[in-house]
Amino acid sequence: MPLTSALAALPAAGPVHAGITDLLNAQNLIDKFGTLALVGILAIVFIETGLLFPILPGDSLLFTAGALVASNQLQVHINIWVLSLLTFLAAFAGTQCGYLIGRTAGPKVFAKPDSRFFKQKYIDHTYSYFDRYGGRTIIIAQFIPIVRTYAPVAAGVGKMPWRHFVPYNAIGALLWGAGVTWLGYALGTIAFVRDNIEALLVVLVLISVAPMLFEVLRRRRRAKRGHAPDEQAYDEAEERAAVERKAFGS
Repeated sequence: MPLTSALAALPAAGPVHAGITDLLNAQNLIDKFGTLALVGILAIVFIETGLLFPILPGDSLLFTAGALVASNQLQVHINIWVLSLLTFLAAFAGTQCGYLIGRTAGPKVFAKPDSRFFKQKYIDHTYSYFDRYGGRTIIIAQFIPIVRTYAPVAAGVGKMPWRHFVPYNAIGALLWGAGVTWLGYALGTIAFVRDNIEALLVVLVLISVAPMLFEVLRRRRRAKRGHAPDEQAYDEAEERAAVERKAFGS
């Protein structure tokens, strides 16, 4: 099946073979998908937003797909309007899936040990956004790697009313899923961008990785200086419940 074949390309670009950097290289992934590029792009968007796998190149993938469509370099012939609609639907459906997982599994979904792709600090980071921005986090999170993966799950765990969740979900998915794709398409029509797209995509990968590297270095620097963590840990059920009541009215 096309979906199975497209997903099969993911491990080949993953950490077992080429490390996290390869997995974050949108151009590399799209090339590996080949004629199944559309299926692969939509699968990655869905997985990153809905299946608790945060280390994927969502932003750069959408931008790259739009730019490749504009420059006629995508191996699949597709209209930008159709592509942006499908990326919106994939982002919306993925976020709905994350919400459903949180709503069904409850707090135990976060009660697991750290692994290569899951860290309790990701949950703390997500709850800190809910603590500051409330339900609007669902929109803001779409543009923040890792947070966009766990925010809908946290909303489900906290039993955020679905009728309140859906509008935030729709706005965020539209601005991110369709908006970033259109941004790539718009810039891809510029002659300089079109003629130097490979070099620019390398730069885009570096920009995508930079915030995570900067955050790691910043925290290590603070730890060496003996400073207290600058972000509250929401590692107790009572602390998370308090944030949920404040943000979701639950």
